[in-house]
Amino acid sequence: MKRHLSHTFFVVFVVLFCLTIISPTLAAPKTLKAVSFVPKNHPLCAMIHVWVERVNEQCKDAVKIDWVGGPEVIPGFDQAEALRNNSVQVAFNPTAYYAPLLPEGNAFPLSKLTMQEERKPGGFYDYMVERHKRIGMMYIGTWLYDPFWLRINKPVKGIDELKGVKMRTSALYDRMMKKLGIVPVTVQFGETFTGLERGLVDGFGWSTLGPADWGWLNKCKYIIDIPFYTRQNTLILMNLEVWNGLGKEVQDKIMGITVKFEPEMEAYFKGKIAEEWERYDKMGIKRIKFSPEDTKKFLDVAYGAEWEDLEKKVPDLVPTLKKLTGNL
Repeated sequence: MKRHLSHTFFVVFVVLFCLTIISPTLAAPKTLKAVSFVPKNHPLCAMIHVWVERVNEQCKDAVKIDWVGGPEVIPGFDQAEALRNNSVQVAFNPTAYYAPLLPEGNAFPLSKLTMQEERKPGGFYDYMVERHKRIGMMYIGTWLYDPFWLRINKPVKGIDELKGVKMRTSALYDRMMKKLGIVPVTVQFGETFTGLERGLVDGFGWSTLGPADWGWLNKCKYIIDIPFYTRQNTLILMNLEVWNGLGKEVQDKIMGITVKFEPEMEAYFKGKIAEEWERYDKMGIKRIKFSPEDTKKFLDVAYGAEWEDLEKKVPDLVPTLKKLTGNL
């Protein structure tokens, strides 16, 4: 009997000892490597830092996000595939960068709804979550608010005077430029200042924040004062298998963080945009106002070009996309 009890105590001791040794490993948070399509120190990334810090703090027993960098780590256009093959687990990427995988993602900038309205049950958010799952991604939320504008190095009076103007383009507004008669020119981000300086391009499209810091506005003193694509397409994405492996409690916590984060993020950027316009005024940047008729034409072209492209690529989805984005 004593021998049996001694054996039992010994087994219990060994089990407890082993659990003590391995429990720190079992309890270690899962590290998720993250990348962004622009560098971490970019002004547009300011609120990504907030989201990452909140997730790491509130989910510290389960998840740790290691934001390793931007395009210097993985080129922006390669980040979606890196996410899908689990080379990275989180990406802060625009839908335009992985449009070949998910053409319907180009409906994001066309939304007329607030992010809160999009999150209503059965709405645009839920729909896009399911569409992203088809390509191995989990769409979690949005990390940027900043409308787009066209800048130009000379004054123009209306939409007709944009014809023939050479502008640096990108995947987001290439189609609208062509429809407006603008000549889109592909210029690497880091070569944009040189392109403006040498006359390779007469202007460019970009959001509010950034160009003044990079010196681009030294060569482009005019901004066409018509914001477009106000609803940004820059998303917080996670590898779907990784997301599914987190467990519901952690998933709910991350979603709760994101739902609270989005309106705070939007308010932050609206404040920064207001400050940037004051800076523009001090720099002598001139705002070009079009007539109401030309303004309407400009916006009709900007949004119409994207709907036309979606009609070609995913015609069966367009009615649903228009309904869910408030365009019907």
